[in-house]
Amino acid sequence: MSLKNLLFVTFSVLLFQQSYSQRNFDEYNRLGINGGLTLFDINTSNFNTEQGEGFMAGFTTRGSFRNNFDLVYGINYYNTEIGILARGQGTNSGAFDQQYVPYTIQSAQLNFLGSYNIIKHHLSLEFGPILNVNGKMKLKEDRYENYIVDGYTSLRSGDIQDISKVNFHVMGGITAGLENFRISGHYQYGVTNMFNKLNDKELETNGGKEFEGHSSTIVIAAVIYF
Repeated sequence: MSLKNLLFVTFSVLLFQQSYSQRNFDEYNRLGINGGLTLFDINTSNFNTEQGEGFMAGFTTRGSFRNNFDLVYGINYYNTEIGILARGQGTNSGAFDQQYVPYTIQSAQLNFLGSYNIIKHHLSLEFGPILNVNGKMKLKEDRYENYIVDGYTSLRSGDIQDISKVNFHVMGGITAGLENFRISGHYQYGVTNMFNKLNDKELETNGGKEFEGHSSTIVIAAVIYF
């Protein structure tokens, strides 16, 4: 991830926080830290993928807004993984080494969410948009670089690393717990095509079909409010 993109995300969070803190809230505005596990995949017809596990951590703020609604916003770091089926060179016996080649994606996310309180301070539904700024879909090991992606004759695993850097997600989920500690589970869907940048390159396609993929992320996390 470039420093320019990271600074942009950080500045946006600070801007939201400043405008938000200038409002007169009757109840609360809490800062928290959160962390958790991720299950990440990409919905695509171009590649045969395998869901991967990862982690996230960051800062979040929850403030009362109106009636039963809170606003939740923050910035989080994500390290997600995914496997894409590919085959290596034939062995001495003539067999191919076919496996799900592992990739990692590091990203920063800025979220600005609405939260509906079913039970105030204890149970709520959360939903809203997320701005995701990520680096490359990077091979975990360079030895897989020349593996041929399943369904192609010349497209290598190393050819598909440079994906789109800015993507938008929508999120929905639930949080439950105590006033200062909660457990959450939510789902993120990538609205934008994270493989769109691959279409600008001269890569082998499958039947002339453009590259298209939408992220699918399940997050189980815990947050502590101060």
